[in-house]
Amino acid sequence: MSCSSRPPRHLLITGPPGCGKTTLLRRLIESCADRHPAGFYTEEIREGGVRRGFRLQSLDGRAGTLAHVSYQGGPRVGRYGINVAGFDAFLAALDLERAPAALLFIDEIGRMECLSARFVDLVRRLLASDTALVATVAARGPGLIGEVKQRSDCALEELRPGERECLFLRLRERLVGRSRDVSGS
Repeated sequence: MSCSSRPPRHLLITGPPGCGKTTLLRRLIESCADRHPAGFYTEEIREGGVRRGFRLQSLDGRAGTLAHVSYQGGPRVGRYGINVAGFDAFLAALDLERAPAALLFIDEIGRMECLSARFVDLVRRLLASDTALVATVAARGPGLIGEVKQRSDCALEELRPGERECLFLRLRERLVGRSRDVSGS
């Protein structure tokens, strides 16, 4: 029996919609920039002050559209048409499985994203790899959303109102410590 226990390799951040998961993830990405992470996050597409969709933004500067109210003919989540083919092409171009990063970020494991079989398979393969994954995950949902929360190699952190700064500081310290462990410093 070992005296030291290592924390789970992967980190999942959950909470209700609008609680600041993406903002927290983006701050963690910025705080780990010197470790050259890979991955992506989402941004709202706003037109006239109204949210009209969601844009994908990779850490290496690529962009795509995940969903928009004007998309027709494909799957829908609420009022948004999901651009599954565009999301699949975005993921293929990123090739996260071959990224030379010790730390990957994904925003988010949610209902829209899980309409892509490519995304679901990618997340499962990344979780089975040696690369540390930090991801936001929907508070509720079937399939992959619930599956990842049950994994023993994933630590699940819930973002609660008024606790974003405290959680950021705790997670940043954990990620900086993990990066030192990986680099052997």
